[in-house]
Amino acid sequence: MKIFIAKSAGFCFGVKRAMEMALEAAKKYPKDLYTLGPLIHNPQAVEYLEGLGINVKNKIKEIPKGTVILRSHGVSFEELKQAKEKRLRIIDATCPIVKRAQFYAKFLHRQGYSLLIVGEAHHPEVEAIRSYLGSRVEVVEDVEIIKKLGPWNKLGIIAQTTQSFGLFKEIVGRCLEKTREIRVFNTICHATTLRQKEAVEIARRVDCMIVVGGYNSGNTLRLASICKEIQPNTHHIEIARELHPKWFLGKKRVGLTAGASTPSWIIQAVEQEIRHLNQG
Repeated sequence: MKIFIAKSAGFCFGVKRAMEMALEAAKKYPKDLYTLGPLIHNPQAVEYLEGLGINVKNKIKEIPKGTVILRSHGVSFEELKQAKEKRLRIIDATCPIVKRAQFYAKFLHRQGYSLLIVGEAHHPEVEAIRSYLGSRVEVVEDVEIIKKLGPWNKLGIIAQTTQSFGLFKEIVGRCLEKTREIRVFNTICHATTLRQKEAVEIARRVDCMIVVGGYNSGNTLRLASICKEIQPNTHHIEIARELHPKWFLGKKRVGLTAGASTPSWIIQAVEQEIRHLNQG
């Protein structure tokens, strides 16, 4: 059995940066160190950080003092305001690409455009973007919803950074029919697009596809969904022990990819377990 591993599998730039900032903070501020919400969407990585004394708190009011690390997905205007009012030491680990999306959202809003975000309404990244605009913003993750929206005079469109480019393009196309003026900024992270493209290429070549990453990771869920459309024998797992021997019976080619928040040690463990099951 041959294993095809995606070159881009695992940490993206923003996640790697956030993890490095957290590890550095653990050395510099060993006491009263927190993240506001999970730093990244991977339970195993979060557990590792907790072992270093970096505790997760979901609200600023739960942090009595010390240092707070802002998660890679960004935080809301109100959360940032509260952290400053409490005089907490703030380490901003927001992904620069997420900040770019925030910038374009604010720019379009100031220019008088109605704003539409292609993404998940309850995702931390999208919630953070909406909080800075102070007015109603449409969030769409299904093409069919466009039928119920508009028409618009001036419409601006951005995307959650981990969204599918195919969905983004389709929604923009539908919106063109319902607005007199439209301005679009493609805020999808290049690493996300590359990861999806590689996953598609591998899924077309294999008998079984394994996608590794947190069950709470939006970009991993999308990878699994994209792969499953091409290769029905696709399985989304978090850790190696979730692999089932029956998935690989009679299979000669297995594909392996991982979400942007998946640590390398988990990917390596999954690869080793696949090889072990093949030998068995």
